[in-house]
Amino acid sequence: MRIVSGTHRGRTIATPDGRNTRPTSDQTRESIFNILDHADWAPPLDGAHVLDIFAGSGALGLEAISRGAAFCVFVERHPDALKAIRRNIDHFGLGDEARLHRFDATRLKLAPANRPAPFTHVFMDPPYGKGLWAPVLRRLPPYLSEDAVIILEESAETDILPRGWIVRADKVWGASRVLFLQQI
Repeated sequence: MRIVSGTHRGRTIATPDGRNTRPTSDQTRESIFNILDHADWAPPLDGAHVLDIFAGSGALGLEAISRGAAFCVFVERHPDALKAIRRNIDHFGLGDEARLHRFDATRLKLAPANRPAPFTHVFMDPPYGKGLWAPVLRRLPPYLSEDAVIILEESAETDILPRGWIVRADKVWGASRVLFLQQI
């Protein structure tokens, strides 16, 4: 896996050992960011504050930073994924632009010191088919900017009916379904 575009374009992303994570493919990441770059409802990535939940390798947050995001908080609890994200943060020299938090995303709670500004973009790529996105969506609003966009990746076969959210785009790429959500 590599960064698709931006200042870190072409750099390799370390991924966790084993089969406990399923990194978002380069092609899907490129498609997600193309939508964000061109949608009139999406806040700009330049200067954005990003939250990457169920971060895995951190590929989505790293891609956002490469494309101009000012800051990213990575949330993950799996030890191998945490090691991969830490390797990536160090390898890319992102000490001032990234924070890594080890905790269960379904119980999301971020202290003010860990979020210097409201998040404009939230990438959420939970394990498929377990509905883990629902409790996270309920906890997100206090951490978001007014125009924040949630990018939720799930199995293409999963029905997702998020209450209290507008679905701005609903795309299927291979086995993945990606919804772009904003608060009502």
